[in-house]
Amino acid sequence: MLKTDYLVIGAGAAGMAITDALLGHSDATITIVDRRHAPGGHWLDAYPFVRLHQPSTFYGVDSTPLGQDAIDVTGWNAGHYELASADELRSYFHRVMDRRFLASGRVQFFPNCDYLGEQRIVSRLTGAQWEFRVTRKLIDTTYLEGAIPATSAPPFEVAAGVRCIPAGDITRLVDVPDDYVVIGAGKTALDTCVWLLEQGVSASSIRWVKPRECWWLNRHFFQPHDGLPEMYRGMATQLEVMAQATSIADLMTRLEAEQITLRVDTTVTPTMYRGAVVGEAEIERIRQIQQVIRLGHVRSITPNTITLDQGQVATTPRTLHIHCAARGLARPPLRPMFEPGRMTVQPFLRGFACFQFAMLGVAEALLETDEQKNQLFPPIRYWDTDLDFVSGFLASMANTRGRAAYPALATWANASRLNPLAGIDRFRMHPEVSASQQRIRDAAPAAVKTLTRLAQSS
Repeated sequence: MLKTDYLVIGAGAAGMAITDALLGHSDATITIVDRRHAPGGHWLDAYPFVRLHQPSTFYGVDSTPLGQDAIDVTGWNAGHYELASADELRSYFHRVMDRRFLASGRVQFFPNCDYLGEQRIVSRLTGAQWEFRVTRKLIDTTYLEGAIPATSAPPFEVAAGVRCIPAGDITRLVDVPDDYVVIGAGKTALDTCVWLLEQGVSASSIRWVKPRECWWLNRHFFQPHDGLPEMYRGMATQLEVMAQATSIADLMTRLEAEQITLRVDTTVTPTMYRGAVVGEAEIERIRQIQQVIRLGHVRSITPNTITLDQGQVATTPRTLHIHCAARGLARPPLRPMFEPGRMTVQPFLRGFACFQFAMLGVAEALLETDEQKNQLFPPIRYWDTDLDFVSGFLASMANTRGRAAYPALATWANASRLNPLAGIDRFRMHPEVSASQQRIRDAAPAAVKTLTRLAQSS
């Protein structure tokens, strides 16, 4: 039997960020188990043209910067800070594992292994099994693991003779199709449409099946370093809008008027919010696609017909159907984050996943009781609707206030590179920041009151 203080299930962004925090704030030994062959989680499976939707500066583990802090000068992200690609992220997590975790002598990594329960794991390659004595906690980062098109079958029937592939496979085409049908309304579908247009595919050759219209967050307001004053101004604007809103629909409309949120089709009211961040240039490019099918979800595809919830449209055997319609993030019942012998990783504030994950690791190391931790970190569901935007914002504000009761945790958060506002003190004399601070003080109480009322009445 092997002994370890923590057994971490999953070597994706969550498991890596938590492990990094435990290494830096405790003397613990940690064992990481993952069914994949390397660290990086879903980035190992992602489509080749995927990129982070937030700046690299805010992603990864706290101890090790990601990227060069460079501003892109070409492409649809030009003028904004770099967004790491899947290749960069895989390399980054490999480097963190080798040079920080394993080199510390306090971390073991078991790739290509499944967790069997009862603190036992099994190798997918040899069948060998190991049993652990975990002295502190099992940390489960897989409770909310989602499904992505690359590793999930299409959620609709596909008849023989239909060309249907996941998004990643379009980079390996050898037989040029007559046209394309992109199926899905989320970030994968948007990225796929943008990539096709970048590769010279005519917008008239693309049909986009969108079961729902989506709200997107404007990347302009999520920039680090010299972009922090503008981010802070955006926060002040959001709070003022929230204080004035009469309903959730009115709130989203007001946010759009301030360009905090974006939508592709301004004539269709969005019913989906997943928290993804996009640039205005992406939105403008994607609007070139005029053939948008709004008949609900796809139910089946035959060589000549696409059947949807609310009707049918024609297709052909020479059409390439691109499956971007996996369920995405999971939403099982919430459970306490911290329990005796266990941590179940779930979101507790809006966005910036790695900041959240690292904070959980710091809290586990620095706070004394699970009761304290659960008071500070009540979990919330992954976002899917406008209401989730409201609940996520309220949770973020509550967590920020709650951290003040734990000076060590607050000090870490205020200095962490993963915290998008950690560097704002450098701009305390900036006139925009000074003005925004006052606006935030003035608007925050009314914003909390209004958001609470909207959340309770929905």
